[in-house]
Amino acid sequence: MNTIDFSRSFLTFRIDTLNKPPVTTSQKPPYSLNNARIQLDCCCEITDKRTKVAQQFVLGASCKTEMVGVQQGMWMDPNGDFVPIFSRDRFLNLKSFDRADKGVSLYPPSLGAQSERQTGMVADAFDRVKIDIHRCEGKLLRTTDEIVEAILENRVVVARTEIETDNYVALIEYPAKTINANERDSIYQTDTGPVLFPDLARTPVDLIAGFELAFVASNRADYAEFIVRARTSVAPAVDVYHYCKPIGLNCKNDLLSLETRP
Repeated sequence: MNTIDFSRSFLTFRIDTLNKPPVTTSQKPPYSLNNARIQLDCCCEITDKRTKVAQQFVLGASCKTEMVGVQQGMWMDPNGDFVPIFSRDRFLNLKSFDRADKGVSLYPPSLGAQSERQTGMVADAFDRVKIDIHRCEGKLLRTTDEIVEAILENRVVVARTEIETDNYVALIEYPAKTINANERDSIYQTDTGPVLFPDLARTPVDLIAGFELAFVASNRADYAEFIVRARTSVAPAVDVYHYCKPIGLNCKNDLLSLETRP
C-alpha cells in the first residue's frame, strides 16, 4: 500500500523582497532572500463528495520566529511559535506568543497587528512555494499483534485517519511519533501529533481557514479521540492557546509500517 515517508517530505516557501514585499514577517528581514524548508507533520486530503474534487493540505513542523543569518540576536523578541499550513494556492499561518492577542505588528508596521491566524493566497505572499511529498510502499498492519510487533521492532509507522460527513471525506495522514504497545495483553494506542483537524462544516474554498491543531489517540480501527488546541483563559483578561478540547469521532483508522528506508 502506498503511504508517505514524512522524514523525507517537506514544505519550502521562498521570500524574495526584491520581487515581492513581505506580508507575513514580524521584523525587516536582514537579507532580501530566504528559502525556508520545513519538514511535514501531517497531510490532509479532503474530497468534496458532491463534486469529487479533492484538496490537499499540509502541516509544517512548528518552529520559532527568528532573524535568519544574523551574527547574534537570532530569536525575535517577543518570540512566537510559528506553524504553517498550506494548500497548493492558499496558506494559513498560526502564530502564538506568551498570551493571546499579543498585538505584535507585521513588517512594515503600516500592515498593522499580525493575526494569530493569517490566511491568504500563496501568490500574494511568497515568491515561490514547493510541497514535496515523498511516497513509498507501506505494509498495512491488519491485526493488533502485527501493530505491537512493528512498534517493538522500532519500525517506522504511519497512521491514516479517515473522517466522513454528508459532504466530505477527509483523509488525515501522519507519522505515529508516539505510540504505546503492550505485548502481554495485546494493546496499542497512538498518542501523537500535532495533526490537522478540519472543520468539515465549511465551504470548499474556506476549508483552510478552519483548520485547528490537535493530537490524536486511537487504539482501534473505528474510533479516535482528538485533543484540539483552543484559546483558553488562565487568568482574568489573560488567554493562551492550549491543547484542551477533547473530541471523540467514529472514523476509520489504519496503521502502516514503512517497508523502505531512507
